Amino acid sequence: MTPKKIITFLVVLLPSFFSFAQEKFTLSGTIIDANSNETLIGVNVVIPELKTGVTTNEYGFYSLTVPQGKYTVQISYLGYQTIEESISLNQNIKNNFNLYSNETALKEVIITDNKTKIDIKKPEMSVNKLSISTIKKMPVVLGEVDVLKSILLLPGVTNAGEGASGFNVRGGGADQNLILLDEATIFNSSHVFGFFSVFNPDAIKDLKLYKGGIPARYGGRASSVLDIYQKDGNSKGFHVNGGIGLISSRILAEGPLVKDKGSFLIGGRSSYAHLFLKLSEEQKNNSAYFYDLNTKLSYKLDANNSLYLSGYFGRDVFSLNKSFTNIYGNATLNLRWNHLFSERLFSNLSLIYSDYYYGLDLDFVGFKWDSGIKNYNIKYDFKNYISDKFKLNYGINGIYYEFNPGTIQPSDADSGINFDQLDKKYAFEPALYINADHEISSKIALSYGLRYSMFYRLGQSTVNIYENDNPVMFNSELQIYEKATPISTKFYDRNKVIQSYNYLEPRFSLAYQINEDQSVKASYNRMVQYLQLISNTSSPTPLDVWTPSDSFIKPQIADQVALGYFKNFENDMYSLEVETYYKEVQNRLDYIDGADLIANKAIEQIILNGQLRSYGLEIMFRKNEGKFNGWISYTLSKSEQQTPGRTPIETGINNGQWYNSVYDKLHNIAITTSYNWNEKWSFGANFALQTGQPVTYPVGQYEYLGINVPSYGLRNENRLPAYHHLDIAATLTPRKNKNREWKGEWVFSIYNLYNRKNAASINFRQNSDTGSNEAVKTSIFGVVPAVSYNFKF
Repeated sequence: MTPKKIITFLVVLLPSFFSFAQEKFTLSGTIIDANSNETLIGVNVVIPELKTGVTTNEYGFYSLTVPQGKYTVQISYLGYQTIEESISLNQNIKNNFNLYSNETALKEVIITDNKTKIDIKKPEMSVNKLSISTIKKMPVVLGEVDVLKSILLLPGVTNAGEGASGFNVRGGGADQNLILLDEATIFNSSHVFGFFSVFNPDAIKDLKLYKGGIPARYGGRASSVLDIYQKDGNSKGFHVNGGIGLISSRILAEGPLVKDKGSFLIGGRSSYAHLFLKLSEEQKNNSAYFYDLNTKLSYKLDANNSLYLSGYFGRDVFSLNKSFTNIYGNATLNLRWNHLFSERLFSNLSLIYSDYYYGLDLDFVGFKWDSGIKNYNIKYDFKNYISDKFKLNYGINGIYYEFNPGTIQPSDADSGINFDQLDKKYAFEPALYINADHEISSKIALSYGLRYSMFYRLGQSTVNIYENDNPVMFNSELQIYEKATPISTKFYDRNKVIQSYNYLEPRFSLAYQINEDQSVKASYNRMVQYLQLISNTSSPTPLDVWTPSDSFIKPQIADQVALGYFKNFENDMYSLEVETYYKEVQNRLDYIDGADLIANKAIEQIILNGQLRSYGLEIMFRKNEGKFNGWISYTLSKSEQQTPGRTPIETGINNGQWYNSVYDKLHNIAITTSYNWNEKWSFGANFALQTGQPVTYPVGQYEYLGINVPSYGLRNENRLPAYHHLDIAATLTPRKNKNREWKGEWVFSIYNLYNRKNAASINFRQNSDTGSNEAVKTSIFGVVPAVSYNFKF
């Protein structure tokens, strides 16, 4: 059956399978912010008499089908005033609701309504949501609000250490996270090699991290999904907000194109610390800075149709004495069409472009190197609200990839470097999915689905052919792996299929409600990842290269199960989440000793397909209401990797034994708090403590040509010292904000209050006096005070 026929079947026939004897009608509409017309994601729409409800989708739409009758509809959302409205449902009704924010000045005041309670019934688990107002209260390094740093305070989420880019979820690699900004893939989520994230907090509307129980509409990564949506823009009036910090500033403007119908949003950030370097004679030729731009246009064509055009562009520039220049960054563009077929059927069609570029100019050796990855994505998603007990999500998408592993060209005619283009690689990844949310009874709710993904590695490319299809040979005499020599090559024309894969990816989750305040949940998901990040570092670097699966590089296949207990108590003032999980990943890449990854034309000669397993316990206790709120999270986990020998005579990597992956953190404790003292002052604090990162230290040394050479033990059997720091912040909001259009606040923060010298790395060198090898610790941050000023008008 063709994808078109499948969609037609789902749209036209499925609703007829769920008809009921009692006459039912549908209440539907959109929920927006009353002051800006911004659509709101995840708003609770509840009918207390029936103990049923629904949440708005990514575009603020809701639909609820219930028996004919008179009801009270309750609308609640974090940070907004709850409203109730009586309705007489004797026909289909379209009702759009406007919510008024509890906001005063720039700050979120005491929250008296939260959405935790309805989550008790939903089968959704292993999901964390953070509001931007919560993120902005967290103290961070150099006072820069950082979306990615905030999720490191959640259970099951770590990174490689201070200043490291990316993040790790439940023992997985940073490359195993699917990061989406308005549905467009972000391949590098960090600025300045990991010190800041690429996300401007002023432009962000919603953030959701899926660590497990991942819905079938997501695919392509093995560990997690970070789904971020930008604001639409204010269609009621023109507003500007921004912030001025010690090393960077940001500004965002939004306003109506046509009042109450269309809007625009444009925001920019830039760092300027490099300008101070020019004041120093020694540093005037060095530079390090970033900038980015967020844009969005929204237009409501009519009651059933809306258009959105959103984009992002960001660049980092790093230069040393003009002899070494590094430029890298993301660019995305997304055109979306929302269409309402009926009060029960919502659709979204997206055309998406994403580009990650990496450029290197090595003037001292006379060449330039460019690389990157582009993708072109079309996706069509449907949400069918069949009844108050049964909802379907289904859709189809196709992604075309273009990989440039490296273009090498001379920086001048006399450099002696010849132009060289590593073979560009192409791939196509289509998929279709269906997912059902099904309330079986008042106590049992299910979410189950299936994703069918396909992958085609395409030409134009020259492929090496090896004896016995084996690009990596094992030298049994020396007990080492070596590169095999190709016996021939085969050329594939453009778009000819080199290798293909297809997999079924089942998803399932269940919630059993013990009573109104507590439930147990379970989930299983299979995820298949066809793109691989070629990297042997503990955290992603701009130099890392993405490559598609092929005959030698197999897709990663992740299977994860999770079990959890969830409880709200004291009238929802407190909540407790406890989850345990187990995850296995097939075909996790490993590298032979001495692997050279940069500009390698035959990457298959230095990699082996291994496996990864991780398991753990996550606990999160949260205080939801009052002047003082926050959470405590603790994770006990293990992450291990194994690459056994392929034949009985092979020893494998690390003698074929399981070893600690570089993402393994046995203990991870995070505490974050905020306290609203009064209308003028609020305070925040974070504390983080993690087990040190696994590393490999020398276990001895030997002398060769008069030089002491270290000999290393088993892989990752040592660790860096424990990582921990305490951060505090104070926010001053002048009382005169209430009576003027210009509103401002001052944020004072101290990162690493007690000056912990966390080890970013420990290297070994030969002592010039004793001749012995000695350890040298590198630390990045000591105490870092900061001040910033935020404003809006």
